[in-house]
Amino acid sequence: MAETSAHDKYEFKKTLEILRDKHGRSTELVSLYIPPDKQISDVAADLREEHSQAANIKSKLTKTNVQGAIDSLLSRLRYLDKVPENGIVYFTGAVDIGANKTSMESYVIHPPEPIVTYKYHCNSEFYLEPLEEMLKEKGTFGLLVLDRREATVGLLTGKKIDSYRRLTSTVPGKQRKGGQSAQRFQSLRLIAIHEFYKRIGDAASEVFLAVEPKHFKGILIGGPSPTKEEFQDGEFFHHELMKKVLGLFDIAYTDESGLYELVNAAGEKLADLELMEQKNIMKGFFKELIAESGRASYGEKSVRSNLEINAVETLILSEDLRAEIMSSVCQSCGEYNNKTRMWRPGEHVPDMGTCKKCGAVLENIEIKDVVDELSELADKSNAKVYFISTDFEEGNQLMSAFGGVVAVLRYNTGQ
Repeated sequence: MAETSAHDKYEFKKTLEILRDKHGRSTELVSLYIPPDKQISDVAADLREEHSQAANIKSKLTKTNVQGAIDSLLSRLRYLDKVPENGIVYFTGAVDIGANKTSMESYVIHPPEPIVTYKYHCNSEFYLEPLEEMLKEKGTFGLLVLDRREATVGLLTGKKIDSYRRLTSTVPGKQRKGGQSAQRFQSLRLIAIHEFYKRIGDAASEVFLAVEPKHFKGILIGGPSPTKEEFQDGEFFHHELMKKVLGLFDIAYTDESGLYELVNAAGEKLADLELMEQKNIMKGFFKELIAESGRASYGEKSVRSNLEINAVETLILSEDLRAEIMSSVCQSCGEYNNKTRMWRPGEHVPDMGTCKKCGAVLENIEIKDVVDELSELADKSNAKVYFISTDFEEGNQLMSAFGGVVAVLRYNTGQ
């Protein structure tokens, strides 16, 4: 099975955002999931049955729209010789576009993972749950940071770190109160430490065992010595989790910030994780930026210029970048006009306005997706392309501070 490219994943995510924004006036939007082992003839027979059932819909407009959507699907199936290896998904129906108008729209998705269940669904929204599930990162790691004063339990899922539990202890300090023997005081202190470790183990086990086993990859423990070693040696986890511990790491903080410190400290253990790969990519860009080597480029216009002269070694794009470049040649004076706009799915495309040279109203406007265009330029020059999530600090900075487009150059272009 062919591996899904980073750009394909980006396009898949973007398409789901567009579909998520589509709504029908009634139950007029049809979703059809066809798994790879389903016979096309059986699907066609089911659709013809649904077409007959739709004749019972009371609203004449809804009935017409639903039957029209099914007719569209039947027409598409005639040209499908074989269901693709991951299956195929069709979305079609009368979408409400405002101003008391609808538009019959159709989408076809070739999913990145196999469709498991055959499903016909008719509602006022498209049925997206199986595809949304494919976007979720499947690998999850348990995170635990602790000392004798406090502990924090979290999860690393894909690139996202979440804190779930924070515990504080009643372990007394090392200085005993008057009237207590040193031996008695030390005994009470050890009992309190043991009880706190037990509370930590119970809380962490509760969080970690709630993760679906096939997605749970292991546990990382952080803290000062000898606390984390005492905890590990004491076997305070649920017995099923004991063999899941991947390593112990020295860190300074045991609150929520300690979870982030732990992930960074465990870099070698997590080297295969997409998170660490993305962190290293951003680290490479920031290294060139800080060094003022001239090999760091940022902003859509600057990066585009460097791509056009084949100077880009690595193109780095934010997964949340949604932008289009609108261009037109003025019919009056021949001036080329363009501008880039950020957009969100469902937004109305604004007018481009007037020519910057002569002021004439611009027509014949061409719209291109910025990500598609930059990716094509990168492919032509054999530049590597990476898409970076905003779920971690450096990835969020890529989007907020640099507009979602940066690059590491092959050489200093002086731009």
